[in-house]
Amino acid sequence: MPEPILTLAERLKARFSELESTVIDACGETTLEVPAVAWANVHRALRDEPDFHFEQLMDVCGVDYLSYGDDEWDTTDISSEGFSRGVEGEGAGRFRWENRPTGAGPARRFAAVSHLLSVQYNARLRVRCFAEDNSLPIVPSLVELYPVANWFEREAFDLMGIVFDGHPDLRRILTDYGFVGHPFRKDFPLIGNVEVRYDAEKKRVVYEPVSIEPRVGVPRVIREDSRWQQAQAEQAQVKK
Repeated sequence: MPEPILTLAERLKARFSELESTVIDACGETTLEVPAVAWANVHRALRDEPDFHFEQLMDVCGVDYLSYGDDEWDTTDISSEGFSRGVEGEGAGRFRWENRPTGAGPARRFAAVSHLLSVQYNARLRVRCFAEDNSLPIVPSLVELYPVANWFEREAFDLMGIVFDGHPDLRRILTDYGFVGHPFRKDFPLIGNVEVRYDAEKKRVVYEPVSIEPRVGVPRVIREDSRWQQAQAEQAQVKK
């Protein structure tokens, strides 16, 4: 009998079984999670080994899992109908990582995620690793394997503060030269830390404290209750 054809998830599990790896196959997407120390070696295997042949790196990005699984809006027990305006006040930026609400979030805060494409097999793969240190997240660079990772990693460093060890020119790419902090981190204030404007008298750009008050934007949440069901039933009768 011919050998059964293994799925991508099954081949990944067999190949990286010696690592503390996890393969997740959900929502039409396969994710391989590996330790940070194996980040570069795993990508080398995925690129070079004939069973995978992921020759193209489509993206590298950073993820901040601060307050993962939590939100600022109470959408279940404020009212039984209509729109909810209840604000929990527990959103990201209102607490430190060490004092975060414990929920569905992972034990480590920052992760690097790559998206790979195999043209030969018409397959895509998502690879993720968590940085060991929450205060200084460090992940090996992929520039040696995929030169296109250069600007992707610079962007993740600039916006998320993830340091890619071995990157040939790791510096900011989107923010200003004197920018302080990493604006895509969830504890970075949405209003920023400074305002920038051009001063006609000084003939230069000046930095000033933020003049607007921070606030929580609350979405309108439509609930499933009898009023909407009745309206839908009436509309269906009209169409008939």
